[in-house]
Amino acid sequence: MLLELLVENYAVVERARIRFHEGLNLLTGETGSGKSIVVDALGLLLGSRASAEAVRSDAERARVSGVFAVNRDGELASTLTEAGIEFEDGDLIVEREIGTNGKSRAFVNNRLVTTQLLRQIAPFLGDIHGQNQQQALFTETTQRELLDAAAQLAPLKQQVAAVYHKWKDARARLEELSQNEQEKLRLLDLWRFQRKEIESTSPRSGEDAALESERRVLQNLTRVAEAATGAFTLLYDAPESVTARLTQAIRRVEELERIDPKLGETLALLKQASIAVEEASTTIRDYLTHIENDPNRLDDVESRLAALDRLKRKYGGTIEEILRFFDEVNRQIDEVENASGHRQKLETEVTQLEGEYEKRAGELSANRKEAAAKLSRHVEQELKSLAMAGTQFRIAVTDGAWTGAGKDRVQFQVSPNRGEELRPLDKVASGGELSRLSLALKTSMGAANGAAGVLTLVFDEVDAGVGGAAAAALGKRLKQLSRSNQVICVTHLAQIAGFADHHYAVLKRERKGRVETEIEELGRRERAQEIGRMLSGETITAEALRQAEQLIQAGAAE
Repeated sequence: MLLELLVENYAVVERARIRFHEGLNLLTGETGSGKSIVVDALGLLLGSRASAEAVRSDAERARVSGVFAVNRDGELASTLTEAGIEFEDGDLIVEREIGTNGKSRAFVNNRLVTTQLLRQIAPFLGDIHGQNQQQALFTETTQRELLDAAAQLAPLKQQVAAVYHKWKDARARLEELSQNEQEKLRLLDLWRFQRKEIESTSPRSGEDAALESERRVLQNLTRVAEAATGAFTLLYDAPESVTARLTQAIRRVEELERIDPKLGETLALLKQASIAVEEASTTIRDYLTHIENDPNRLDDVESRLAALDRLKRKYGGTIEEILRFFDEVNRQIDEVENASGHRQKLETEVTQLEGEYEKRAGELSANRKEAAAKLSRHVEQELKSLAMAGTQFRIAVTDGAWTGAGKDRVQFQVSPNRGEELRPLDKVASGGELSRLSLALKTSMGAANGAAGVLTLVFDEVDAGVGGAAAAALGKRLKQLSRSNQVICVTHLAQIAGFADHHYAVLKRERKGRVETEIEELGRRERAQEIGRMLSGETITAEALRQAEQLIQAGAAE
């Protein structure tokens, strides 16, 4: 449940803090006052796209923050734990900042997160339903997704998608094999030549670096031998060598240490130094014994490096790249030489995947048809409570093209008057009917799968095109829905505003030469004034106030 929403420097709002409650929270205000800003700001917390245009002029950034009361157990807690986010008291703080450059940052409990994570946790926090979502209902993709969500078919859809992409990839490889077979036959001689050339040289990983080092030594062999001999002489072989001097020093310090034990550590250091010098001397002596003055070896090294350089110029800048090229050439040759075997294997794979897809997609279709019948019944029942008792609603699931989402076409069909032919939603529903149908779908989805629904349901002008008895029916349904969910609704209709448990007025005021939007929670008297304004306009009449009181009393009785 959303406990608090803080909006700063967003659109025409300088700063607004709104404390929401359980039940039905309604926002009203004159046209253009900024009622939908609250919905848009909440959308940012649920991962919607940010825009620099939303930042209030003269401000460096906009900020939206929401405090949600959440259940510490379940999938939400697991998701947050995986992201390294902890919360102890059951409150979750979600923030979003937007800069004037359009870039945004998101935080959950003061931890920087991605907008992808916000979208991932959004279903556990709230669900926004606005006019854009109503228009999206006309698309078959949206209709299929709604049906799948109601039937909780996500795991099965993932299986279907995985098989579909494997099948599509295997078919593409089979087509490529058939289309390119003639071209590959022409290239076969070239590939064989390239393989033979690389095989004849047999490059080894890291070989060039070792040869370069050996060449440097061979090119400077005299200097290397002189330097190594001189070092060995100074360290070990000369009468006054380092080893001899260290031995003398150790004897002297041993005499001192017998008199003054404090020199024990110094003696130990000298002995370690003596051991290190002896080891270094031995290493240099061994190095000298392996230095060979073989004039032919330098020629061999130069020839080998030249051969490797020729391969590098043709097949890659490093030996590793040459070896990768060699593996690819071998693969191409094998593919051509064994084309019939590869083709048969791919054909078998495609056939197997087709069978698996048919099985998985068939299971998905069966689940969709069962869920479609169940959801259709629930929606019709909901429509009765929204003054559309004669309306028939059906979800048609028919065969379509193979896709990653299955092979079904899903189409919502409606007949506003019993006896008339069922037709696609976009061919029949008016604005008001679509608003009520959207609400019916929203409330039916939880009932169809037995779920309790989300914590916070947000409706932005769900009353578009609705009036009279239909508006009162819509208000009653929102009220009923708010008994098991927190409902936040933007409305223009007094008939709906009367049902509010908590009423907020969105006002535009001019301050210091600038227009600002403010949001106030209304008391009992202010509610009557606001509903009276909605009924009669700027001049609030006594009759309008009496009607407002009647609407409030009727709403409270529901």
